[in-house]
Parts: sequence; structure tokens; C-alpha cells
Amino acid sequence: MTDESRTAIRRAKLVAIVILVLLALGAGRTVFMRHTNAKTLEANAADSAKLYVQVAAPKIGGTGETVVLAGSLQGATQAPLSSRASGYLKRWTKDIGSVVEKGELLAEIESPEIDQQLTQARAARQQSAASLALAKSTMDRYEELKKTGFVAQQSLDERRGAYAQAQANLAEADANVERLKQLESFRRVVAPFRGVITRRNVDVGDLIDAGSGRPLFILTQADSLRVYVNVPQSSAHLVKAGQKVNITQGELRGRVFEGQVARTSAAIDPNTRTMQVEIALDNKDGALLPGAYVQVALPLTAAKEMVIPANALIIRAEGVQVAAVEAGKVRLQAIKVGRNLGTSVEVIDGLKGTEQLVLNPPDSIVNGDAVTIAK
Repeated sequence: MTDESRTAIRRAKLVAIVILVLLALGAGRTVFMRHTNAKTLEANAADSAKLYVQVAAPKIGGTGETVVLAGSLQGATQAPLSSRASGYLKRWTKDIGSVVEKGELLAEIESPEIDQQLTQARAARQQSAASLALAKSTMDRYEELKKTGFVAQQSLDERRGAYAQAQANLAEADANVERLKQLESFRRVVAPFRGVITRRNVDVGDLIDAGSGRPLFILTQADSLRVYVNVPQSSAHLVKAGQKVNITQGELRGRVFEGQVARTSAAIDPNTRTMQVEIALDNKDGALLPGAYVQVALPLTAAKEMVIPANALIIRAEGVQVAAVEAGKVRLQAIKVGRNLGTSVEVIDGLKGTEQLVLNPPDSIVNGDAVTIAK
């Protein structure tokens, strides 16, 4: 074998060794990378398996709430004005929108029947007065004759009885005259208080029937108003007389009127499960009109119950629950809720107040799940 052949073989061996070394290095690198990737994947999988949660603690009382209710404005005093005297409307002096003072004339009624009845009653009274005078003079004569013994005691007693009856007849006649005088005074319809005429239901010549019940006018006191609202049972116990409320009307943008709770019905209506509340409202400037639709914002004081975020609730077939975190583990706790305050709810029973409650718990959460509290 020549020197050139030996040199070529040595070169070939060297190249083969280099190739084998390179292949060994590549294989080692591949194995190392696979091992490293496996560890990284395993660490990522373990980290992904952890359940990170945010928690919140219950609060006592909270900040209260504001209940917005719909209502209609009414005059502080509103009265339908009718007449007790029947007849024909002679004239009216005030129309709708008129501001009237107490005692001001609104209308007059012409009733000739009452005039005739009053004339007849006065004549009957004169007859009763004459009968009384005759009975008294007769009784006086019998008193004198009794002293001389010319009449019996029975006859004197009869004259005394006739005199007493004549007195009663005169009293009855006087009462009838006064009744008709009072009835005649009702022909003048006057305002019982200061207010605004909001309705007129009659015109000149209309027949007025005292027993029909149809009012001639509607008189409303508009300088002070009242609103009736129905507060739900869940908030009724927080409403007290004297509370301030804010009243708004959609047509009067930017204006807020302050009212005050005047009184409550102090009872729950069994049909609606609400309590009626009356709110007094000053309206000296006349900006608000009786009958208008308004919104009443009724601020309620905070209750003593614990309050938790609404997104901590778990609602399942078992009832309402929360997920409390204890030593990194989940414990599902059944609770009894009270009022819904929007972003929070009251808890009546089931919590001590020291729990850490999971916010937005997943549907799959169960007792014993390991969790990590996220900062």
C-alpha cells in the first residue's frame, strides 16, 4: 500500500470521526432540549393548574341605598265643591285657572222652591207663636180660677200640657226656619280655602241637583303639594317621617325639588306588599302642576346586616351560596340574602363577617378546590 493510499484512509477515518462526533453532539443537544422542554412544560402545566381568585370580605351596614319611585302630584288640599241647594245656576264668577281666596264667591244658584218653603215656614212659625200665646193666656186664667176653686185640677193640668205642647211646636217651627235659612245660604257657592280652580263643570242655566253628587268646581291648593308613593316591603322599615327626598320631573330638566316624608301608613298592603308614604312638597313658585307625573328619589338609611358584593353569589339547585377561602381551600357556605342593593346584597344569615369570599367564582368550583389568592 502506498503512502498516498494510507493518507487517504487516515483522512477518511478522520472525517468519519468528526461526523460521528457531530452526530453525537446533535443527539445530545436534542435530548437535552427535550428534557428541558419537558420540565418547562411540566412547570407551566402545574402553574396553569393553579386557580387564582380575587376575594373580598363582608362589610357591616354598607352605605345605604336610594329607591326611585313613581308618583303623581296632588294639591295639599283638593276639594270638589258642590251645592246643597237645588235650582238653576244663576251665574258663575270664577273659571279654571283662577286663584281665589277663602270665602270668595264662585257661583250663585237660583232656587225659588227654597224661597217658597222659607215663606211657608215663617208663616207656620207665626201660627205656632199665636197658638203659644193663646195657650199661655188660657193657662194663666185657669191658674187664677183654680185658686178660687171654680175649676178642677185636671182641667188646669190639661191647660198646662197644651201650653207645653205649644212651646214645643214653636221651637220646631223656629228650627225649620233656621234650616231653610241655612239651605238658602248654600245658594252662594264660596271657596272654603285659598287655591286654584282646576275644573268647572257647570254653566249658566244648568239644573243643579243637590243629591246628584256632581261637583260644580274642583278647588286645589297648589302652593303646597303632596305625593303618594308605595315603598316595597323590603325597604318599608327604613322609611321614617321627616326624611328628605328629591323629586324630579322629566319636563323640568336640571331642577330638583326637595320634599319631606310627612307620614306613612305604618302597614303593609297585603295585595301589593307595599307601604304607602305621603311626601309634602313646597311649591310657592308654582313650577310644579298638580297631577304631573314625577320621580321620587327616597334615600334609605343603611341597615345593620352584613353586605357582600353581588358577584360573590353562587346560585345553584342547593340555594344561594358563597365560596369562602380557608387555608388555600374552598368551602362552599349556604347563606340567606336580604335586600338586593344593586352591586351588593345584604346577608341575613350564614356568615360570621371574617370570611374571604371568592369574587366571580367559576361554575365548576366545588368544596376542597385549591386556590391561590391573586393580589
